[in-house]
Amino acid sequence: MCVVAVGVFAPLLAPTDPFSIDGPALEPPGAAYPMGTDALGRDLLSGVIHGARTSMLVALSVAVIVLVIGTGVGLVAGYRGGVVDDVLMRCTEAVQVLPRFFLALVVVALLGPGLDRVVLVLALTSWPLLARVVRAEVLSMRNSDFVEAARAYGAGGARIAVREILPNTLASAIALTGLLGAQVIVIEAGLSFLGLGDPNLVSWGGLASEGQRYLRTAWWLSVFPGSAILVAVLGLNLLGDALTDVVSGRRRGVRPARPRVGRALAGLRGTLSRRR
Repeated sequence: MCVVAVGVFAPLLAPTDPFSIDGPALEPPGAAYPMGTDALGRDLLSGVIHGARTSMLVALSVAVIVLVIGTGVGLVAGYRGGVVDDVLMRCTEAVQVLPRFFLALVVVALLGPGLDRVVLVLALTSWPLLARVVRAEVLSMRNSDFVEAARAYGAGGARIAVREILPNTLASAIALTGLLGAQVIVIEAGLSFLGLGDPNLVSWGGLASEGQRYLRTAWWLSVFPGSAILVAVLGLNLLGDALTDVVSGRRRGVRPARPRVGRALAGLRGTLSRRR
C-alpha cells in the first residue's frame, strides 16, 4: 500500500521534476540528494518516486482487465459446462502457452514503445490462470446448498451465477490478481530495461538500465531502482498470500447465510411442512 500511495502522490512527494537537471552529475547520496543524481544531474529520488506511478499504473490497469476477462471466462465455463466449458478451456490453454514477455517484446518492437501497448499485451495474455482458478471455484459451488436453495426459490441461471456464485469467487480471484500484478511489474521493468518502455515516462527498469554503465563508479543508480522493484514485487506477493490465507480461513469456517438464501431456505421449509 505504501508503494501505491507513493505512486498516487508522486508529484507531491518528489522534490523536483524527474527530467529536470538540478545538480552535479553523478552526485553520491547525501543530504541534498538522498539517492544521488544520474549522469545528467537529475535527482534519482524524484525518478524512483515517479517510477512507482508508472509501475502501479501498469499493474493496476492489467489487474482490472485480467480480473474482468478471467472471472468472466471462468464463471461461464464452470457454470455452463459441456461444450461451452470445453471450448473456453481450449482457448484458455492456447493463450496460456504464449510467452508473455517475448510476445510483449515483439509487439513493442514492431509497433513502437508505449504504455498502452504494454498494458494491452500483458492483459490479454495474463488472464488464463485466473480463469482456471475461477472455473474450479465455480465447479465446487455449482451444486452447493445455497445454489440449490436459489434454484428452488425460482432464480434463473444468470441470476444464480452473478448474484450467488460470483461474489463467493471474487476473494480468490482478487488474491491471485495481486500475484499476477507482481509479475506484470517485473515484465514492464524488463521491457524498460531493454529500452522498449515509454520514453515520456519514468520507469524503474529504465533507471536501472541507465545505471548499468556506471556500476563501478555510481552504484546508487542501479541499487535504488532495483530495490524499488524488489519492494513492490515482495509487497504484492505478501498481499496476495495474506488474501489467500483469509480466503482459506473463511472456507474452513461456516459460511454465513445470505439474506436472500435464508428466505429461500425458509420458503422451502414452509413448502415441505405444508406437504407433510
